[in-house]
Amino acid sequence: MSEINMDRRGLLGAGIIGAASLGLGTGASAKNPAPLAPGLTKADFSGAMKAFRGVVGAEWVFGDEDAVAPYTKTYIPDPNGYHKPVGAVCPESVEQVQEIVRIANTYRQPLWTVSTGKNMGYGMTAPATPGQVVLDLKRMNRILEVDADLGTCLLEPGVTYQQLKDYLVENNIPLWIDVPTVGPIASPVGNTLDRGVGYTPYGEHFMFQCGMEVVLPDGQLMRTGMGSIKGSTAWQAFKWGYGPYVDGLFTQSNYGVVTKMGLWLMPKPPVYKPFMVRHPNMEDTPKIIEAMRPLRVSSLVANCNLMMSASYQLAMFKRRNEIVPDGAPLDEVSLKKAAKANGLGMWNTYFALYGTEQTVAAIEPIIRAQLTASGGEVMTAAEMEGNPWFHHHSTLMEGGLNLDEIGLLRWRGAGGGLAWFAPVAAARGIEAERQTALAKEIVEKYGFDYTAAYAIGWRDLHHILALLFDKSDAEEHRKADACYRELVTRFGAQGWASYRTGVNSMELVAQQYGSVNREFNAKIKHALDPNGILAPGKSGIM
Repeated sequence: MSEINMDRRGLLGAGIIGAASLGLGTGASAKNPAPLAPGLTKADFSGAMKAFRGVVGAEWVFGDEDAVAPYTKTYIPDPNGYHKPVGAVCPESVEQVQEIVRIANTYRQPLWTVSTGKNMGYGMTAPATPGQVVLDLKRMNRILEVDADLGTCLLEPGVTYQQLKDYLVENNIPLWIDVPTVGPIASPVGNTLDRGVGYTPYGEHFMFQCGMEVVLPDGQLMRTGMGSIKGSTAWQAFKWGYGPYVDGLFTQSNYGVVTKMGLWLMPKPPVYKPFMVRHPNMEDTPKIIEAMRPLRVSSLVANCNLMMSASYQLAMFKRRNEIVPDGAPLDEVSLKKAAKANGLGMWNTYFALYGTEQTVAAIEPIIRAQLTASGGEVMTAAEMEGNPWFHHHSTLMEGGLNLDEIGLLRWRGAGGGLAWFAPVAAARGIEAERQTALAKEIVEKYGFDYTAAYAIGWRDLHHILALLFDKSDAEEHRKADACYRELVTRFGAQGWASYRTGVNSMELVAQQYGSVNREFNAKIKHALDPNGILAPGKSGIM
């Protein structure tokens, strides 16, 4: 390892410009070499890659430009090509992960960990800062245990939702999974670590996590909760263990590599009944939130609701030029007309009831009365049969799998640009109304559409805006980058920071949480990972 005379964390944060000024680049045949991590020489990089090959085999280490290309694909705005890895390594066991981490420490080669790398609107496998080697855990894909009585499972990070669902079906186990919108290809472990959400009553994924196994930055192996007790049968049953609860430290962070995770699975209910509430006007936003909040707080409606705008819904299955001509604004009259023609309102809120015949029959009239009074039409499968949007959401709310929302990528052309913007607010109608107005003002300023939804949690709102753009259009790509940054900045100034963000804005969002918060995170990072090996820049932590 070469000597470094500058502060390495500062160099990592300085990123691509600093790296380029040092004349670094991969030692491969690259025509456009991605820069190495600041402070590394080509010899350091080559030494690390050679050592990785000795651990996992040459066929599972990727260091030349063509081999790394699949790891560089993103949908987020990145007009300067900043978020490029320099290589990838794919272990198949926890022992290999430990050895890779030790090698990375020796050569000071940073690692960017991914499970399956399918978080499409947040960056896929791209790192937050340049020069990182992707630690791709897709080969660690074993379902280690499913306990049908306790409703628990223990998974490796490369397991997909589809794989887990298939296992439950094939073994006739009456448990449901809870999935995000691109569930078939995504990882339950990865999504939970990013604090993702789903749409059954188990939709707060981290809340239903129980026990982890973690490779620490020095290569040691730690189990959280009851997992460190020899002979314990409660690792996946009791979350808290003894002493400080640390599982949260390994979510949205770079303090360790999670190699196993326990999750709770929902027992299949005797009765599942999905609903859609159709509201006719954009101005109905506050009425919907005010009507739904008491139902969520009381858990009469137990699952996370999705309140979908007409534009978001249409973008899933339609192209923009089917609604308005290319170049024309997406005006409300055209939008209403298209929504009505497809059985949609301007807002479409999806929820479900779970229970027995008796409990569902008792709760449904209470909910109908509340939502009808808000001006909504309450629809069930009987009225919405054959409607693809209702089918999509009713599938998600019973832990079913589909890839319908990938259609969003084609809304504005074949270039496929997508960035999720997800600011959080309290579940109050006035806040949603203000957020909608601000978001529309910003996206329309840049010529984009307000394609958004609200996820109504127990007491919170996640405003989920899909910034859709044509990445093959260089000017549109640059505008999307500027638009996204303005969204983050102006929403943050109102107190609405994101709960989760892509690699293109992790530093920007971290700034909004304040210096004390950032210093606390940095102290933990420096204590655990003095060489800055694991995912520098993740959630803005260096």
